[in-house]
Amino acid sequence: MRTLQRGLGTFGTLVILALAGVAGYYIYKSVTEPESVSAPSCKSQLNSCLTGCRKTTTEAPQAQACQEGCQRNLAACEAPKR
Repeated sequence: MRTLQRGLGTFGTLVILALAGVAGYYIYKSVTEPESVSAPSCKSQLNSCLTGCRKTTTEAPQAQACQEGCQRNLAACEAPKR
């Protein structure tokens, strides 16, 4: 005998709950993300700049000029904080 099923049933309810959970997670991430992301510190910017100098320059004068530029950027970054 065939019975007519009405509503979602157990499996349908679980699917709806899973979708609601995923949607809730992404809503939570979008709400909390801007607060947790901050601008990189001056020191981390310097480290990134120096790493770039080491990767892109092969000549010693070029590397020194690049590193001096990084130091100037560090000074400019820290200047408003004083």
